[in-house]
Amino acid sequence: MQIGSVSIDSKLVLAPMAGVTDLAFRSICRELGAGYTITEMVSAKALCYQDKKTIPLLRLGPQEHPAGVQIFGSDPVCMKDAAAIAGEVSGADIIDINMGCPVPKIANNGDGSGLLKDLDKACQVAEAVIQGAGSRPVTVKMRLGWDKGNIVCLELAKRLEQLGVAAITLHGRTKVQMYAGTANWDYIREMKQALSIPVIANGDVFSGQDAARILKYTGADAVMIARGVFGNPWIFQQARAAVEGKPIPPLPPLAQRCDTAVRQFQMAAEYKSEKIACLEARKHYAWYLKGVPHAGYWKSEISKITTLEDVYRVTAGIKRELKDPDEGL
Repeated sequence: MQIGSVSIDSKLVLAPMAGVTDLAFRSICRELGAGYTITEMVSAKALCYQDKKTIPLLRLGPQEHPAGVQIFGSDPVCMKDAAAIAGEVSGADIIDINMGCPVPKIANNGDGSGLLKDLDKACQVAEAVIQGAGSRPVTVKMRLGWDKGNIVCLELAKRLEQLGVAAITLHGRTKVQMYAGTANWDYIREMKQALSIPVIANGDVFSGQDAARILKYTGADAVMIARGVFGNPWIFQQARAAVEGKPIPPLPPLAQRCDTAVRQFQMAAEYKSEKIACLEARKHYAWYLKGVPHAGYWKSEISKITTLEDVYRVTAGIKRELKDPDEGL
């Protein structure tokens, strides 16, 4: 896949997700087969006001290229400046604009999927970011529209392509749907047929087979995996096998999955602080245990983690007492 001047030798993309795709988790996903990763979404206003907490979100790993930075906002002047700052600070290859976030405090402010209510403003934002990004390609992640009575993705995508946007990711839901219902892949297929720039398919990819299906059904250039990666970075290994028509590898044994989780939290503690990393580890570790029988007690213990020592203690208990359903048969 060629996004502007950037070659991405993979069809597998990790979605930018606030509070999830930090540098530590992106690094694990890269190891397991994600070919392109994007930071958590970063506030353009926070960058323009030089907010100290925001700059670390832009940090990329040494092996993390090609990589993108995602910014959100709706003020063209601020978005232009933020694109320049984000590119310079991170060294990212691509700047992505968030036109899809459905969270009320973002969307109701006119940012994220709020831009789908005002296509002229969305285009002004894209033009501004292209100017600010300099030589870096600019991409857009969007939803179908605000609600099912206002499906604007195809019209907006065509306008963005004319302005010089280098690729578009489409999540097959409206803003109002949030994450409910089923993603509509038909619009992704239509968009792929209507544009000459790359289109990345997103929505309801929870297994390797789903990744292969969405690519085949839509003809998209790549698949972006979001919630399907929660606690399961191995979905990239499985997706690669499915896309290549090879046997899909099973998940590693539970003990190995726990070791991966621990490594993620250790990395996060290096990049942030032990305290913040351990608070964030609570949800991640619970995700890693999804589907494991009799894990209730340990999930309760996970919810109290405050130090890496707690992580090690809980992990030892899980390894001692829990097994995968098919282990030991």
